Amino acid sequence: MASQATDDRMQDARSTALLSDRVRTGLLAQVSAASGASREIRSPWNGDVIGEVPTHTLDELDGITRTARDAQRAWAAVPMSRRRAIVRRFARLVLDRRDTVLDVIQAETGKSRVHALEETLDVALLAGHYAGTAGRALRPRIRLGAIPMLTSVREVRHPKGVVGVISPWNYPFTLAASDAIPALLAGNAVVLKPDSQTPYSALLALSLLREAGLPRDVMQVVLGPGATIGDALIDAVDFMMFTGSTATGTAIAQRCASRLIGFSAELGGKNPLVVLEDADLAAAARGAARACFSNAGQLCISVERIYVPERIADAFTEAFVAETRALRIGTGADWGIDVGSLISDAQLRTVQAHVDDAVERGARVLTGGGARPDLGDLVFEPTILTDVPETALLHRDETFGPVVSIYRTPDEETAIARANDSDYGLNASLWTRRADATEVAAALRTGTVNINEGYAAAWASHAAPMGGWKASGVGRRHGREGIEKYTEVQTIARQRLRPVGPWPGMSNAAYERLMVGAARALNLLR
Repeated sequence: MASQATDDRMQDARSTALLSDRVRTGLLAQVSAASGASREIRSPWNGDVIGEVPTHTLDELDGITRTARDAQRAWAAVPMSRRRAIVRRFARLVLDRRDTVLDVIQAETGKSRVHALEETLDVALLAGHYAGTAGRALRPRIRLGAIPMLTSVREVRHPKGVVGVISPWNYPFTLAASDAIPALLAGNAVVLKPDSQTPYSALLALSLLREAGLPRDVMQVVLGPGATIGDALIDAVDFMMFTGSTATGTAIAQRCASRLIGFSAELGGKNPLVVLEDADLAAAARGAARACFSNAGQLCISVERIYVPERIADAFTEAFVAETRALRIGTGADWGIDVGSLISDAQLRTVQAHVDDAVERGARVLTGGGARPDLGDLVFEPTILTDVPETALLHRDETFGPVVSIYRTPDEETAIARANDSDYGLNASLWTRRADATEVAAALRTGTVNINEGYAAAWASHAAPMGGWKASGVGRRHGREGIEKYTEVQTIARQRLRPVGPWPGMSNAAYERLMVGAARALNLLR
């Protein structure tokens, strides 16, 4: 495995603070008054403290949600055209300030610069998408009434009120902004709680939104541990959006259910990649390397399982191992680095434990298999295993790191069946030369399927819904579903001439004959 950076360059990258004092001060100015204990934020590259952030008390959270609720009433009255203009300016600012955005993301996540770029571009493009489509998605709609010509029906959408967003550490800029933007365009206020390891990216998204013209109290960031601040936030909002583990998502869903408020979540995944016998194996190997090891595998939609028919398994595996060994791993802002750091010691321990457990149970490591402290404190080599038994942890459990298992299958049908044999159903990747592989793709039981791509094609298609089946989530982000979920829909029906029911002087029996005949006629017309 190549380090792909000179020792001098690596040392310089690890000792250079990407988060400047000026940027840090500006981001902390976005925080509403907080008097709780400060928390140190450390660089995953070398453990250096890159800053301190205050935390909020429960009383302060209560004040934040109250000011958000007051601000939401005025925000909901702002014309959609003005809301859209603010979001368009935000999209431009993200691109114009991309160097700062990249620096902040890298500083607190440790990911490579090219994967920080994915976050930056995603936010700008999603903001542009919703700025362009929110008006159409949320406009009042005329619906067919109960009695044609006598009943007119209008469907109207209203904002939920205050939306709570709990965003994770792995994509802290994307998942903070991409959930907040449609909620804001729909007329809601947003209270965002980022993961405690990555507050600065969320504060940067907030800063750019405010610079674009968003009123200060309409979106606020609350800082603190999820066990206290997170639970209290759920109890204070009108809708909850969460991205994270299935276990935590289940607990949040139960808490939301107890309050009868809406809930949407993208949760865990154990995503499969299936190579069909007619696939371009060189392209599939390159695509698999990207699908498995982007963001060091810390991506909900990245691939952790690969199924290959026996006839092509040797050729694919050889090509895939070669592509993986060619990846450039390390830390720093150098554009030449392909795979960066894991986020924390805890994540490193989990990844190593999954690999060690599989090897102890008979699995073979084809490449990688361990940490690379010579390249960074939390760097783990991209790792490929085979002969992984069903008893191994990484056979079914989400690893969330740069580790993938290859499974040989007797035929394509078995590959599809085994890909579906999972509690999760978030994303899948399918590789084939077939001009129309839709039927095969539709057989995969996941919310998104990418043909001849790993994950980005479906994710970046912001006009289409994205989300998980089974234990991988509830609801959808992106598409019309991604903005409509932040609204309450209201039906307003107006009846003309006569109300629905027997007319004056008409017997119930005559009414029955009239309405049954009318119902038959209407059903024929529909």
